[in-house]
Amino acid sequence: MRTIAIGDIHGCAEALEALLRVIRPEREDCIVSLGDYVDRGPDSRGVIDRLIALGRECSLVPLLGNHDELFLHACEGKHRSAFLLMGGAETMESYGAGSPPDFNKVPPAHLRFLEACRPYHETETHLFLHASYVPTLPMAEQPALALRWEKLYDEVPAPHFSGKTAIVGHTSQKSGEILDLGHIKCIDTRCFGDGWLTAMEVHSGRLWQADRRGRIRDREFAA
Repeated sequence: MRTIAIGDIHGCAEALEALLRVIRPEREDCIVSLGDYVDRGPDSRGVIDRLIALGRECSLVPLLGNHDELFLHACEGKHRSAFLLMGGAETMESYGAGSPPDFNKVPPAHLRFLEACRPYHETETHLFLHASYVPTLPMAEQPALALRWEKLYDEVPAPHFSGKTAIVGHTSQKSGEILDLGHIKCIDTRCFGDGWLTAMEVHSGRLWQADRRGRIRDREFAA
C-alpha cells in the first residue's frame, strides 16, 4: 500500500488528471488530498468531480482547506464577498453560475463532499493537515485557525510532540519546489500560478508533479 499526499489543487483539474494517470492509484493505496480544491484555477467543479470519482478507486482521505471552508460558508450565504475576492469568482464561473453568481448552481453532491472533508489525518508515522499545527496539542485538540489558516511564512511550528512528520500545504512555494524542514514538509507548489501540483509518496519520497496544462515531471525526493 502506498500513502500519497497531494498538495493544493486550486481548480487545476488538468494537473490533477495528469498526476492520477501516472500514479495509477490502486484499490489499496491511500491518497490524502491536503485541501484547497477550489478557487483561482479554471475548473474547480472538475476537480471536485474527479475527487468524488477517485474515492471509488482507492482509499481517498480528503482534508478541508481554508478556501474550501470559505466556499461552504458562501454557499450558506456567509462571507460571499470575501470568497469571491479570494478566487471564488473563478470557482463560480466553473459552475456556470452567472454574474452575480447563483450559488444554487453548486451540486448538492459537491457540498456533501466538502462537508465530509476531514480537518486532519494521522498515521503511525505522519500527520497530514492543510496549513499548520500547535506542536504541544494532540491533533484532536488542534484549533481550526492553525489547521486551515496559519502560514509557515509567519511562523514555522516546532516538531510535534508525537515525533511524527507533518505533511502540509497552504504556504505556496513560488519556486515550484517542496519546502523540506525535516519535521514538516510543505507540498503546495503553486499549481495555479507558474508552478506544479505535487504528489508525494511519503515513505519512499517518490514525487510526481504536473503543471496546470498537464505536463509531467517525475522525480525522487529524500523521504
